[in-house]
Amino acid sequence: MKKNYFRLMVVFITIFLAASCEKLLPPAPANDELLDGPVEGLTAQQNRQFLDGDIAFNDDIFTPETGLGPYFVATSCGTCHAGDGKGHPFTTLTRFGQSDTNGNPYITIGGPQLQNRAIPGHTPEQLPIGVVFSKFTPPANTGLGFLAALSDAQILSNADPSDANGDGISGVPNYIQPPAYFQPLPMHQPVNGKYIGRFGKKAGAIDLLQQTVNAYKQDIGITSEFETNEPSIYNSTIETSDNVADPEIAASTIRNVVFYLRTLKAPIQRTQNDAEVKSGKNIFTVINCAGCHTSQWTTPQSDIAALSNKIFFPYSDLLLHDMGLGLNDGYTEGIAQPSEWRTPPLWGLGLSKNSQGGQYFLLHDGRAKTIEEAILMHGGEATSSRDLFQNLPSDDKQKLIKFLESL
Repeated sequence: MKKNYFRLMVVFITIFLAASCEKLLPPAPANDELLDGPVEGLTAQQNRQFLDGDIAFNDDIFTPETGLGPYFVATSCGTCHAGDGKGHPFTTLTRFGQSDTNGNPYITIGGPQLQNRAIPGHTPEQLPIGVVFSKFTPPANTGLGFLAALSDAQILSNADPSDANGDGISGVPNYIQPPAYFQPLPMHQPVNGKYIGRFGKKAGAIDLLQQTVNAYKQDIGITSEFETNEPSIYNSTIETSDNVADPEIAASTIRNVVFYLRTLKAPIQRTQNDAEVKSGKNIFTVINCAGCHTSQWTTPQSDIAALSNKIFFPYSDLLLHDMGLGLNDGYTEGIAQPSEWRTPPLWGLGLSKNSQGGQYFLLHDGRAKTIEEAILMHGGEATSSRDLFQNLPSDDKQKLIKFLESL
């Protein structure tokens, strides 16, 4: 009898404590408040690879003993992409040293990224005097697999290099010379041996493998079988190698990270049924923001079934646009002119503060501290839309911004 009474008491206390803890713990964030997480429909094996890539991306912290550097910017992928969101000015990258649009190199060694940190025994890289450079705030990672799945033909369908429709917008692709390890997929269409870049501030990377390999090398100083050399350093008199044999990371890890990036879910719009959000979306269209920020795409068939034939809403055409003198940093990648920038996807915009210390750092270098500031800094092909925004009644401006914050 006593044993039964004791057992009942244990059960009662366990239930009581569980209920109490449930009340004390904060509720889990809603799915539309998070940028990380896998796309729906992955197989059990694919979910395992996603998790392996997640661990490599967010949990692997490199040290000199595991290949960090000798010159680097960050010690892990997650350092620059907290919660898979946008970076902060503290993690902003400095790009320099590329050739100009006529093929003339600004410098002959160093670049394309400043390595502002170094392991003991090495001196961090310094910017060459007088060389042009640009600051790049790390972008959010989510939904990249949907963008990667689009065909070159789909992207080209929005290109209008001669502004044939007369709307003042003339988006063009950035054709990139592929790295030796690039393996074209059915969505890629070569033009004179080059392929459309779709990732990076100036669309300087063709696919997520190139983007990932470059990030490991340029951001962390980690070599792989795809890029076996340490990053070059401007005006360095010290050996650029470290004491860890190259390659410093397994190809399987690189591929897991690529798979992780390909299968991160797309940001989910919030409050989309709110009347002011709907009105703001209409204003977005009326003032032709959608001329560059294409709202809707549908993926073709993909080698990952969960990405096949999916409608998604990135608000980008993935093309280069001339943004005017105010956003001309004098820096170029590929055939992009210094004032040309790839249209950044707007999805996830309203969640940017979560990874940026509670405030916005927008545009390619984080110079805009509010959405309105970012709009007003648009020029070039966006001048008409900017002026139309500037002339909107205050209430309509707020509706537009409320819509953008819902993305």
